[in-house]
Amino acid sequence: MFLILLPHADYDPTESSLPWQAARDAGFQAQFATPQGMPAYADSRLVSLGFGPLNPLLMTPAADLQRYHSMTRDAEFRRPLKYTEVDPQAFEGLLIPGGHARGMRSLLESEDVRRIILAFFKADKPVAAVCHGPLALARCIDPDTGRSVLYGRKVTALLAGPMELAAWIVTAPWLGRYYRTYDCSVEAEIKQALASPADFLSGPWLPRRDSAAHPERGFVVRDRNLLTARWPGDCHRFANEWVTLLQQARQAQPEQNPA
Repeated sequence: MFLILLPHADYDPTESSLPWQAARDAGFQAQFATPQGMPAYADSRLVSLGFGPLNPLLMTPAADLQRYHSMTRDAEFRRPLKYTEVDPQAFEGLLIPGGHARGMRSLLESEDVRRIILAFFKADKPVAAVCHGPLALARCIDPDTGRSVLYGRKVTALLAGPMELAAWIVTAPWLGRYYRTYDCSVEAEIKQALASPADFLSGPWLPRRDSAAHPERGFVVRDRNLLTARWPGDCHRFANEWVTLLQQARQAQPEQNPA
Protein backbone atom coordinates (compact mmCIF):
# COMPACT_ATOMS: atom_id res chain seq x y z
CA MET A 1 0.00 0.00 0.00
CA PHE A 2 1.21 3.50 -0.78
CA LEU A 3 0.31 6.84 0.76
CA ILE A 4 -1.18 9.87 -1.01
CA LEU A 5 -0.83 13.16 0.86
CA LEU A 6 -3.53 15.74 0.09
CA PRO A 7 -4.06 19.26 1.45
CA HIS A 8 -7.42 20.15 2.95
CA ALA A 9 -8.48 21.44 -0.51
CA ASP A 10 -7.28 22.86 -3.84
CA TYR A 11 -5.05 20.11 -5.22
CA ASP A 12 -5.01 19.21 -8.91
CA PRO A 13 -7.50 16.50 -9.97
CA THR A 14 -5.27 15.08 -12.72
CA GLU A 15 -2.08 14.95 -10.66
CA SER A 16 -3.85 13.02 -7.92
CA SER A 17 -6.19 10.68 -9.75
CA LEU A 18 -4.09 9.59 -12.72
CA PRO A 19 -1.25 8.00 -10.71
CA TRP A 20 -3.83 6.70 -8.22
CA GLN A 21 -5.71 4.89 -10.99
CA ALA A 22 -2.58 3.57 -12.70
CA ALA A 23 -1.25 2.13 -9.45
CA ARG A 24 -4.63 0.66 -8.57
CA ASP A 25 -4.87 -1.00 -11.99
CA ALA A 26 -1.43 -2.51 -11.33
CA GLY A 27 -2.59 -4.00 -8.03
CA PHE A 28 -1.42 -1.38 -5.54
CA GLN A 29 -3.76 -0.01 -2.88
CA ALA A 30 -3.68 3.62 -1.80
CA GLN A 31 -4.29 5.23 1.58
CA PHE A 32 -5.02 8.95 1.71
CA ALA A 33 -4.00 11.40 4.42
CA THR A 34 -5.20 14.97 4.97
CA PRO A 35 -4.50 17.61 7.64
CA GLN A 36 -7.53 16.78 9.81
CA GLY A 37 -8.49 13.34 8.53
CA MET A 38 -11.40 14.70 6.50
CA PRO A 39 -12.00 13.95 2.80
CA ALA A 40 -10.26 16.61 0.72
CA TYR A 41 -11.52 17.78 -2.63
CA ALA A 42 -9.67 19.25 -5.59
CA ASP A 43 -9.57 22.87 -6.72
CA SER A 44 -13.15 23.76 -7.67
CA ARG A 45 -11.96 25.92 -10.56
CA LEU A 46 -10.21 22.92 -12.06
CA VAL A 47 -13.21 20.66 -11.43
CA SER A 48 -16.24 22.77 -12.33
CA LEU A 49 -15.84 26.57 -12.43
CA GLY A 50 -13.38 26.62 -15.29
CA PHE A 51 -11.59 29.47 -17.02
CA GLY A 52 -14.06 30.63 -19.67
CA PRO A 53 -12.37 31.11 -23.04
CA LEU A 54 -9.10 29.76 -21.61
CA ASN A 55 -10.61 26.35 -20.83
CA PRO A 56 -8.81 24.63 -23.74
CA LEU A 57 -5.50 25.64 -22.17
CA LEU A 58 -6.16 25.51 -18.43
CA MET A 59 -9.20 23.34 -17.64
CA THR A 60 -8.92 19.71 -16.55
CA PRO A 61 -9.68 17.35 -19.47
CA ALA A 62 -13.00 15.51 -19.26
CA ALA A 63 -11.39 12.07 -18.98
CA ASP A 64 -9.28 13.25 -16.05
CA LEU A 65 -12.36 14.65 -14.31
CA GLN A 66 -14.12 11.30 -14.67
CA ARG A 67 -11.11 9.61 -13.12
CA TYR A 68 -11.04 12.16 -10.30
CA HIS A 69 -14.72 11.62 -9.50
CA SER A 70 -14.08 7.88 -9.43
CA MET A 71 -11.28 8.47 -6.93
CA THR A 72 -13.57 10.54 -4.68
CA ARG A 73 -15.99 7.60 -4.51
CA ASP A 74 -13.26 5.24 -3.34
CA ALA A 75 -13.73 4.00 0.22
CA GLU A 76 -10.17 4.91 1.25
CA PHE A 77 -10.60 8.43 -0.10
CA ARG A 78 -13.64 8.89 2.12
CA ARG A 79 -11.82 7.84 5.29
CA PRO A 80 -8.36 9.42 5.15
CA LEU A 81 -5.87 9.43 7.99
CA LYS A 82 -4.83 12.60 9.74
CA TYR A 83 -1.28 13.62 8.98
CA THR A 84 -0.48 13.01 12.65
CA GLU A 85 -1.73 9.41 12.39
CA VAL A 86 0.56 8.42 9.51
CA ASP A 87 3.14 5.74 10.25
CA PRO A 88 5.50 5.83 7.24
CA GLN A 89 6.71 2.29 8.02
CA ALA A 90 3.28 1.00 7.01
CA PHE A 91 3.60 2.15 3.39
CA GLU A 92 5.57 1.14 0.31
CA GLY A 93 5.73 4.59 -1.23
CA LEU A 94 4.64 8.22 -1.03
CA LEU A 95 2.80 10.30 -3.65
CA ILE A 96 2.39 14.09 -3.38
CA PRO A 97 0.23 15.75 -6.05
CA GLY A 98 0.37 19.48 -6.71
CA GLY A 99 -2.01 22.37 -7.10
CA HIS A 100 -1.60 26.12 -6.96
CA ALA A 101 -4.59 27.64 -5.13
CA ARG A 102 -4.17 28.74 -1.51
CA GLY A 103 -5.48 25.52 0.02
CA MET A 104 -2.22 23.83 -0.99
CA ARG A 105 -0.50 25.70 1.82
CA SER A 106 -2.00 23.30 4.37
CA LEU A 107 0.26 20.62 2.89
CA LEU A 108 3.26 22.68 1.86
CA GLU A 109 3.67 24.32 5.27
CA SER A 110 2.94 21.28 7.45
CA GLU A 111 5.59 20.03 9.87
CA ASP A 112 3.76 16.70 9.95
CA VAL A 113 4.19 16.40 6.19
CA ARG A 114 7.92 17.04 6.58
CA ARG A 115 8.13 14.32 9.22
CA ILE A 116 6.48 11.88 6.83
CA ILE A 117 8.68 12.87 3.89
CA LEU A 118 11.86 12.54 5.92
CA ALA A 119 10.93 9.02 7.01
CA PHE A 120 10.38 7.91 3.41
CA PHE A 121 13.72 9.34 2.31
CA LYS A 122 15.56 7.80 5.26
CA ALA A 123 14.05 4.42 4.39
CA ASP A 124 14.86 4.90 0.67
CA LYS A 125 11.27 4.16 -0.29
CA PRO A 126 9.68 5.36 -3.54
CA VAL A 127 8.60 9.01 -3.47
CA ALA A 128 6.78 10.75 -6.32
CA ALA A 129 5.80 14.41 -6.51
CA VAL A 130 4.50 16.66 -9.27
CA CYS A 131 3.99 20.40 -9.83
CA HIS A 132 4.00 22.01 -6.33
CA GLY A 133 4.54 18.61 -4.70
CA PRO A 134 8.35 18.81 -5.00
CA LEU A 135 8.22 22.06 -3.05
CA ALA A 136 7.15 20.06 0.02
CA LEU A 137 10.22 17.88 -0.51
CA ALA A 138 12.50 20.90 -0.87
CA ARG A 139 11.29 22.25 2.47
CA CYS A 140 12.02 18.99 4.29
CA ILE A 141 15.37 19.32 6.05
CA ASP A 142 17.37 16.25 7.03
CA PRO A 143 18.62 16.96 10.58
CA ASP A 144 21.67 14.75 9.97
CA THR A 145 22.91 17.00 7.16
CA GLY A 146 21.16 20.31 7.74
CA ARG A 147 20.15 20.25 4.09
CA SER A 148 17.00 19.53 2.12
CA VAL A 149 16.30 15.91 1.26
CA LEU A 150 16.57 17.07 -2.36
CA TYR A 151 20.19 18.13 -1.96
CA GLY A 152 22.30 16.04 -4.32
CA ARG A 153 19.27 14.91 -6.34
CA LYS A 154 18.10 15.81 -9.82
CA VAL A 155 14.48 16.94 -9.95
CA THR A 156 11.87 18.83 -11.88
CA ALA A 157 8.72 20.69 -10.83
CA LEU A 158 6.40 23.44 -12.04
CA LEU A 159 8.41 25.68 -14.37
CA ALA A 160 8.42 29.39 -13.63
CA GLY A 161 8.38 31.02 -17.07
CA PRO A 162 6.24 28.89 -19.37
CA MET A 163 3.91 27.56 -16.65
CA GLU A 164 3.47 29.38 -13.32
CA LEU A 165 4.15 32.96 -14.41
CA ALA A 166 2.52 32.60 -17.81
CA ALA A 167 -0.71 31.26 -16.29
CA TRP A 168 -0.71 34.05 -13.71
CA ILE A 169 -0.24 36.78 -16.32
CA VAL A 170 -3.11 35.62 -18.54
CA THR A 171 -5.55 35.11 -15.64
CA ALA A 172 -4.56 37.93 -13.26
CA PRO A 173 -7.08 40.48 -14.64
CA TRP A 174 -9.96 38.47 -13.16
CA LEU A 175 -8.38 35.84 -10.91
CA GLY A 176 -5.73 37.98 -9.25
CA ARG A 177 -3.04 35.88 -7.55
CA TYR A 178 -4.84 32.57 -8.08
CA TYR A 179 -1.79 31.10 -9.82
CA ARG A 180 0.72 32.52 -7.33
CA THR A 181 0.76 30.30 -4.25
CA TYR A 182 3.76 32.28 -2.99
CA ASP A 183 5.70 35.34 -4.15
CA CYS A 184 8.67 33.12 -4.97
CA SER A 185 8.08 30.69 -7.83
CA VAL A 186 8.19 26.96 -7.20
CA GLU A 187 11.18 26.59 -9.50
CA ALA A 188 13.17 29.35 -7.79
CA GLU A 189 12.60 28.03 -4.27
CA ILE A 190 13.43 24.45 -5.18
CA LYS A 191 16.67 25.49 -6.88
CA GLN A 192 17.78 27.06 -3.60
CA ALA A 193 17.48 23.65 -1.91
CA LEU A 194 19.59 21.76 -4.47
CA ALA A 195 23.32 21.15 -4.56
CA SER A 196 23.36 23.09 -7.83
CA PRO A 197 20.68 24.95 -9.82
CA ALA A 198 21.73 22.70 -12.71
CA ASP A 199 20.17 19.78 -10.82
CA PHE A 200 16.76 21.25 -11.68
CA LEU A 201 15.86 19.82 -15.10
CA SER A 202 13.30 21.81 -17.08
CA GLY A 203 12.57 19.51 -19.98
CA PRO A 204 11.08 21.04 -23.15
CA TRP A 205 10.47 24.75 -22.56
CA LEU A 206 7.22 24.58 -24.54
CA PRO A 207 5.57 21.49 -23.05
CA ARG A 208 3.04 19.30 -24.82
CA ARG A 209 0.28 17.56 -22.90
CA ASP A 210 0.78 13.81 -22.90
CA SER A 211 -1.94 11.18 -23.18
CA ALA A 212 -2.53 7.48 -22.69
CA ALA A 213 -1.60 6.98 -26.34
CA HIS A 214 1.42 9.29 -26.20
CA PRO A 215 2.95 9.23 -22.71
CA GLU A 216 6.34 10.03 -24.26
CA ARG A 217 5.22 13.64 -24.62
CA GLY A 218 5.40 14.00 -20.86
CA PHE A 219 8.59 14.85 -19.01
CA VAL A 220 9.68 13.26 -15.73
CA VAL A 221 12.91 13.01 -13.79
CA ARG A 222 13.85 9.88 -11.89
CA ASP A 223 16.77 9.94 -9.48
CA ARG A 224 17.04 6.61 -7.69
CA ASN A 225 13.73 6.16 -5.81
CA LEU A 226 12.60 9.75 -6.40
CA LEU A 227 10.25 10.60 -9.28
CA THR A 228 9.23 14.17 -10.15
CA ALA A 229 7.19 15.83 -12.88
CA ARG A 230 6.15 19.37 -13.82
CA TRP A 231 2.41 19.71 -14.51
CA PRO A 232 -0.76 17.74 -15.29
CA GLY A 233 0.40 17.36 -18.89
CA ASP A 234 3.21 15.07 -17.73
CA CYS A 235 0.98 12.80 -15.69
CA HIS A 236 0.38 9.88 -18.03
CA ARG A 237 4.10 9.29 -18.18
CA PHE A 238 4.41 10.18 -14.49
CA ALA A 239 1.77 7.58 -13.60
CA ASN A 240 3.45 4.89 -15.69
CA GLU A 241 6.84 5.60 -14.13
CA TRP A 242 5.27 5.61 -10.65
CA VAL A 243 3.92 2.10 -11.19
CA THR A 244 7.32 0.96 -12.43
CA LEU A 245 9.02 2.45 -9.39
CA LEU A 246 6.60 0.75 -7.00
CA GLN A 247 6.98 -2.58 -8.78
CA GLN A 248 10.77 -2.42 -8.72
CA ALA A 249 10.79 -1.55 -5.03
CA ARG A 250 8.45 -4.43 -4.23
CA GLN A 251 10.55 -6.88 -6.24
CA ALA A 252 13.72 -5.75 -4.47
CA GLN A 253 12.20 -6.07 -1.00
CA PRO A 254 12.69 -9.86 -0.56
CA GLU A 255 16.36 -9.44 -1.48
CA GLN A 256 16.78 -6.75 1.15
CA ASN A 257 14.78 -8.63 3.76
CA PRO A 258 15.21 -12.37 3.11
CA ALA A 259 12.82 -14.73 4.83
